[in-house]
Parts: sequence; structure tokens; C-alpha cells
Amino acid sequence: MGRLFGTDGIRGVANIDLPPTLAYALGRAVARRLAGPGGAIIVGQDTRRSCDMFVAAITAGATSLGVDVHRAGVLPTPALAFLAGSGRFAAGIMVSASHNPADDNGLKVLDERGLKLDDVVEDELEALIWRADELGGVANHELGRALDASALVGEYLAHRLALARRIDARGLHIVLDCANGAGGAVAPTILAATGARVEVIHNDPDGTNINLDAGAMAPASLARAVVQYGADAGFALDGDADRCIAVEGTGQVVDGDQVIGILALERLARGALPGGGLVVSVLSNGGLQAALEAAGGHVIRTPVGDKYILEGMQVSGAGLGGEKSGHVIVLDHTTCGDGVVTALEVLRVIVEQGRPLGELAADIPMYPQQQRTVRVRHKEQWEADRTLQAAITAAAAELGPAGRVLVRPSGTEPALRVMVEGPDAGLVATLADAIAALASERLD
Repeated sequence: MGRLFGTDGIRGVANIDLPPTLAYALGRAVARRLAGPGGAIIVGQDTRRSCDMFVAAITAGATSLGVDVHRAGVLPTPALAFLAGSGRFAAGIMVSASHNPADDNGLKVLDERGLKLDDVVEDELEALIWRADELGGVANHELGRALDASALVGEYLAHRLALARRIDARGLHIVLDCANGAGGAVAPTILAATGARVEVIHNDPDGTNINLDAGAMAPASLARAVVQYGADAGFALDGDADRCIAVEGTGQVVDGDQVIGILALERLARGALPGGGLVVSVLSNGGLQAALEAAGGHVIRTPVGDKYILEGMQVSGAGLGGEKSGHVIVLDHTTCGDGVVTALEVLRVIVEQGRPLGELAADIPMYPQQQRTVRVRHKEQWEADRTLQAAITAAAAELGPAGRVLVRPSGTEPALRVMVEGPDAGLVATLADAIAALASERLD
């Protein structure tokens, strides 16, 4: 059996391969390892119908070991991280599958600082999950309580409103796509506090429409709305609002690496990028690295996953990091990806430099890059397949020193990820298709 925890918690199809019994066991494991009798944890959720089921299961598990569960209701993952790190809780659990479809769900555990767990602690929790029934219980008078903590989201809202009010975006017209997810509870209010005129789309969650043809995973909808409204820019969140994808005024999607680059170059120019370093994952485009190096900065690369981005930032002392998928960590304001903060930072640069988003993005030209997701049954066997390895080696040689081939198993899905980058767009696409086809044939 593979490891329960992927790059972003435990994921699966709700009530199928992610049953409520697993959430119950996780609640007990977190209570035993991170809280202890008399302790307290906070639990939040996105807008999926299955979230209530999982929150109830977590609550039953944790309270059975004497831990109070503060249920925050629907709120973004960065809001839960903010609250988990407030000093009142031993841990936080977010019930969300982030950008995945509504039928999926996930369980993300945060520590008392609001940070994702080290791999070692995740392994310890996993060991406890598999023997959750052996952890005993407490007497009636020692049971934990289930407490309504929905009002606490106001603390996160107040903090982000303070950031928004530092930006004078009056005269700007923007579109916000909430993905029918958790961000809709707070993001429209926060962005409106900048003074910008905000058009809000996809903010009618019904339990089944989260991320459905909306949000960061489907930015075409936002692009159409930007053009329709004649807006200056648009921002799309994902289901739990920890990522943000931007669209410029003509309706063109701005690459996630360009968003990171816009923030990095602006901070580097004013001496606010510690050590000149920017932390990105191995997937980030070589064009971002070239643009930052040309300006006097440097790039530090980590494995895929925003918790590894944060670890890289902590080790290197960098204040900014992110992934091309839209996860951006601005350490001045947050310890995890926050799509609302990303949108605020981009708006700030637009206002302060007096340049439209498309012009800012053009400062970071992207190298041709293609990514493929190949659904396979045996994703972990890719390194042992000699035929596939030979094809990867040959592709890298054909691309030359300016190219890259990266293949890795998904941390959240039964899939293999293939990324090819190089100077020749046609060759890049051809090689990406060929490797993906071979992987499907060899590993399915």
C-alpha cells in the first residue's frame, strides 16, 4: 500500500477510496500525536457536499480522545492556517481537495504554527491511523467538545482587509472568479477594500459545482469575463483559495511563473527580496530564472509542493516563493499559498508602477513548455521501466542543453506528470506527447 499523505495531504474520491472512517482515524491520530487530552484543534472545510461528513468524522475521532474540536465552517485554507497558527490550537485540519473536482476530497493537517507537517510527522500520523482502534478512549466527563468557531474567520478577514487598504486601486476594474469554492466567503470583500471595482463570478456554491468550468483550473471563463466587462485584469481562485491565476486586460492568461516573476522583480528592484533569492519548484519555467538572474537575483528550486517551497524559503532566508500552478507564498503576510494575497500583491505592483498587467508579464518571457498528466495504475514504477527511461534520456539529448525533461508521479492522483521544456515549441510538444503515450502504454 502506498503512502497515505501526498504532496498536499490525503486525497481520494469521497466515500469511495476516501471513506469517513479514515477521517475518524485521522481525528484520533491528530488528537494523540499533536494535541493530547484537554487540547484543542480547529477544523475547516470548502464547499463540497462531502465536507460535512468528513468534519463530523474528524470531530468524533478527536473528541473521543478528549480533544476539543473548533469547527470553523467554510473558509479558505490560508484562513485556517492563519487561525491554526494563532496560538490557541495544537493543530488544524482542512477538509478540501483544493483544485480537484467536487467528487474528490482531502484532509490537510497543519501544526500549531499553521504550517504543513514534516514528512516524519506525517509518517507518525499514518502509523497511528492504521491502529486508531487501539488508541483507547476517555470517560464521558473527559470527552472533547464540538464548538462553533465560524466567527473566527473574521480575524483572518480583518488581517487581509488591512493589507488591502494599503493599496489605492481606485480606477481599476477587475473580475474575481471564486470557483464556487471557499474563497467566495471573504475574497470579494477583501479585493473591494482596495477601491477597485470588482465583478464577481462563480460564487454560487451548491456542493457539487466547485471548480466546475470555473476558477484557477479553468481560466477561460475568467478570460471571457474580463473581455466582456472591459476589465483591466482578472483573478481566479481555486476551490480552497490557496492559489491564484491572473488574466490581463485583453483576456490572455498570465502564466503562473510570470505572476511570481512580477512580484520578484519588483521586490528585487526595491531591495525587498532577501539575498536576491526566489524559491520555485522544479516545474517553474526557465524563462523566469533567466529574467531574475538578468536583474541580479537567483532562483532556488525545490520538489513540487508548496510545503517544500516554504521549507526552501526557511532554509535559504528567501521571502518569496511559489509554483507556476498559482501557489505563491509572500512571507511578509502569510506562511502558505494564499490566492487573495497574491491578487493583492499583483494589484499593488500594477498601481505603484502604473503599468498594465500584460506589460508587466512581458518582462518575464516564457520558454516553450508542455505538461501532460497521464493517468496510470502503476505510477510508482516509472523509474524501473527501462524503455521509458531510455525515451526520457533520448528526449533530453534531442532538446540539448537549453532543454529539460521532468517526469514524476503525482502526489495527489493516480497519474504520472510529464514536463518538457526547450527552445523549439514544436519539438517540445512532440516529445511531451511521445513520452506521455509511452508512459500510458507501459504503466497502465
